[in-house]
Amino acid sequence: MLKVDKVTKYYGNVLAVDNLSFEVEKGQIFGLLGVNGAGKTTTFRMIMNLIEPTSGKITFNGKKINYDVTDKIGFLTEERSLLTKMTVKQQMLFYGALKSLDEDVILKRLDKLLEEFKISEYKDRKISTLSKGNQQKIQFIQAIINEPQLLILDEPFSGLDPINVELFKKVILKLKDKGTSIIFSSHRMDHVEFFCEKLVILVKGKSVLEGYLKDIKDNYKIKNIIIQGDVKVSDLKKINGVINVVKTSNQLKVSIKDKSFCKDVFEYLKTRNNITKFALEEPSLEEIFVSKVGDEYGK
Repeated sequence: MLKVDKVTKYYGNVLAVDNLSFEVEKGQIFGLLGVNGAGKTTTFRMIMNLIEPTSGKITFNGKKINYDVTDKIGFLTEERSLLTKMTVKQQMLFYGALKSLDEDVILKRLDKLLEEFKISEYKDRKISTLSKGNQQKIQFIQAIINEPQLLILDEPFSGLDPINVELFKKVILKLKDKGTSIIFSSHRMDHVEFFCEKLVILVKGKSVLEGYLKDIKDNYKIKNIIIQGDVKVSDLKKINGVINVVKTSNQLKVSIKDKSFCKDVFEYLKTRNNITKFALEEPSLEEIFVSKVGDEYGK
């Protein structure tokens, strides 16, 4: 288990991370979210023991993170961290040696992973000759070549088409099932919702929302009603408790103050005879994120 306990980090007089605490259990995918500059990268670097916290402590399986522990951690960074003049094989031999792996172990794992990612033919190709998407695959392979117990994924789907996004998803879930603890960070809230059962949202280095995703959604009062049918937006906006109405190509999304106002919308729609869909839905994580982060920035 990874434990971040009351961690604060200053760069000079600049506060980057403010009294942050969270835990990631074995086999759990944990979301660490925030806008650019929120403190995510600083947190990742402290977990990797690349920089020291100003105060607080970080432990993995009860131990302070040092070089022995970092051998058990994988990190896929948002920025490319590949030596592009090397071949794929050379890159993995170099990185694997940094993780204290023997050459025969590295090559055996590399062949298996290249096959899994459907790029076996690129083993002896220079990284600079690969597409952005295939470079991302190499970067992912590099992050898991040591079969990490803890894996940090920062924007893992960057540069990938939908087919390869699905391939990455399968690999990530397979790692989870094997017991790998995963910290997942992305600006794509739909991806976070797909993977993460628990998360924390940072604003200016401080946690502004944390907990299990289900509880966060349950506790967020604003709900959505999805309607299909011939209804005027202007009429819906007049109903008690309606905050906003958004019309898409084939349906309406009506945001209400809380679920108690659902009956007011339903009573209005009972007078219409062409309604084909009426469904109360929880808000998306993106809606909650925008609302919470926007409120904090407005203070």
